[in-house]
Amino acid sequence: MNQRSLTLAALRRYAVARSLFAPTYLARAIDRLGFVQADPIRAPARAQDLTLRHRVRDYRAGDLERRYPRLAIEEDFFVNYGFLPRNTHALLHPRAPRAKWPRSRQDKADAVLEFVRARGVAHPRDIDVHFKHGKVRNWFGGSTNASTQLLDEMHYRGLVRIAARQGGTRLYAARETTPPPADAQQALDTLVGVIVRKYAPLPERSLAELVSRLRGGAPQWANECRAALERARSRLPSAEIDCVRWFWPEDENPRAAKWASDRTGGGVVRLLAPFDPVVWDRRRFEIFWNWSYRFEAYTPAAKRVRGYYALPLLWRDAVIGWGNLSVIDNRLQAQMGYVTGKAPRGAAFQRALDEELQCIERFLNLT
Repeated sequence: MNQRSLTLAALRRYAVARSLFAPTYLARAIDRLGFVQADPIRAPARAQDLTLRHRVRDYRAGDLERRYPRLAIEEDFFVNYGFLPRNTHALLHPRAPRAKWPRSRQDKADAVLEFVRARGVAHPRDIDVHFKHGKVRNWFGGSTNASTQLLDEMHYRGLVRIAARQGGTRLYAARETTPPPADAQQALDTLVGVIVRKYAPLPERSLAELVSRLRGGAPQWANECRAALERARSRLPSAEIDCVRWFWPEDENPRAAKWASDRTGGGVVRLLAPFDPVVWDRRRFEIFWNWSYRFEAYTPAAKRVRGYYALPLLWRDAVIGWGNLSVIDNRLQAQMGYVTGKAPRGAAFQRALDEELQCIERFLNLT
């Protein structure tokens, strides 16, 4: 490939087409994505469901939670919190958290772990009733059960795993100890490869930031992340466009005809989750579409520009606006906004938008 001839328009088409691959079955979609970020807000569904509905055939909201116990995946922290294939998850453990527990905390964790082992699968409510740990202040100033906080810490340290969910609540099981990988450098390079395959094409600064986030998922290798980044920079194909260097997987060619929009359903409208890989990187977003998108769920209402849970609106290979969706009396309500202030002209866009809203109604199981 003549990398000097690569244009930003071609790179943008490649970014959209490679991520929004033809829908497949759930396990294969998760494996191909490498990681699915999770978020508890439902507006109108959780982020993981909104992400998977574009990539899994006949997907319905909640399918991931319902099928999770039968899939070879784990719920845990990677570069963010979410779901990832079990073989990738194993590379993140055994974790060595930087802060060591005091003896009193370790004793509580040991007692809870013994209780969970005896139960097989344990609900946090049962642990709280049994141990009566009381309440603690959480990170945003409210209060939470101390048992829940302890279980979160145990989960991060690899003592327990998420076995299932019940009404959105995590159920815990004991986790078998994972031996360290035989080759730590190779394991870290594999994790960097998962990042690149998920979010490519990546501006150089975004690649550096994501590799740095591995300090959260694999704190035992925090001091090795810089070297892993340098290996990635030398290994991955790249090109410079308008003073920005871009990186992508070694086995892909952004100029290949298969990424052209007319070969990947160019007349489709999609409402994307705020954490969908197409729009996750806000730096890349602004380079590609020349406007700023921010997630405003935690922004005070008076300061919101686009809405509580505005979903980026993709038309062909351009994000041209956003949609705020809600369900009232079992009916989908949609409020759309556009960067230019108005919708694109012509019947094709409106027809495609109507089809997307009908797909969302089926996804939500609305009558």
